[in-house]
Amino acid sequence: MFRHPTIQDAPKIWQLVKESGTLDLNSTYCYLILCKHFTDACLVADNNDEILAFVTGYRLPTAPHSLFIWQIAVSPQARGKGLALSMLKELLRRNADHKVTFLETTVSPSNTASRALFNSLARDLNTELVEIPGFDESLFPTGNHESEPFLRLGPFEAKNLQ
Repeated sequence: MFRHPTIQDAPKIWQLVKESGTLDLNSTYCYLILCKHFTDACLVADNNDEILAFVTGYRLPTAPHSLFIWQIAVSPQARGKGLALSMLKELLRRNADHKVTFLETTVSPSNTASRALFNSLARDLNTELVEIPGFDESLFPTGNHESEPFLRLGPFEAKNLQ
């Protein structure tokens, strides 16, 4: 059910982001690049070639032991089953060979679902979650985007990913 994405998944990921109504919709090209160049740091959950959920990320070039989570989404029919949390844990397991011990992301203050997800992950990994200033709303040109504080989980150990 969980697998790394291929470039054929990029349009489906784009569509899921569009339908979410909450995530920033990037170009299809962006999702193609993620699925091509960062596939080992991304994951999809599919059922009969239908993308039920995805998580996109990358290891930080200046801190390779940190996995940055860019976007995560679950289709409406698959919500409420713990899929997002399971996907994050699986992605961390698959990156254990890279000695990933930190997870980083940005989450706007009003995104209570994502904040609850990352708090649950920190609790399950028996580690702390720290919030620090990130991208201030003034950095977004449209003027209608909330600030995006950074969340950092870790350090955690591979044995806690079971």
